[in-house]
Amino acid sequence: MSTYFPKEGEIARKWYVVDAAGQTLGRLATRVASILAGKENPRYTPFIDTGDHVVVINAEKVRLTGMKSESKVYRHYTGFPGGLREEGYRKRFARRPDMVVQEAIEGMLPKTKMGRSMAKKLKVYRGDKHPHQAQKPEGLSLAKQA
Repeated sequence: MSTYFPKEGEIARKWYVVDAAGQTLGRLATRVASILAGKENPRYTPFIDTGDHVVVINAEKVRLTGMKSESKVYRHYTGFPGGLREEGYRKRFARRPDMVVQEAIEGMLPKTKMGRSMAKKLKVYRGDKHPHQAQKPEGLSLAKQA
């Protein structure tokens, strides 16, 4: 008997809406990354992207614990000599809270072609409105699981 692997056309992708209001950033990111990777799907296969689409709303209401909001720093390199750019969490969050949530989730996905395809299924919005009503997304509660 051979092992069954889902084909590309057989994978039925669902759409979920996650409300980030009052959620801790890291805990939210781990659950959403797990859904994007398909690990909560019974047909999960490590080398096939079986994940679902996730829409995160209210990114501006996510929170950090402890002193992370004062000490966390975002860095990127422009590619030019002396081009290391740094920005503190508070400044980045005030400017683009959706980018903070998206980078936290994408950082928990694989750094491969498959990880990039998983990241394309993530949509993050700062408010509670999103343009994906036509996909009929299901609400997903990220409450603590027992």
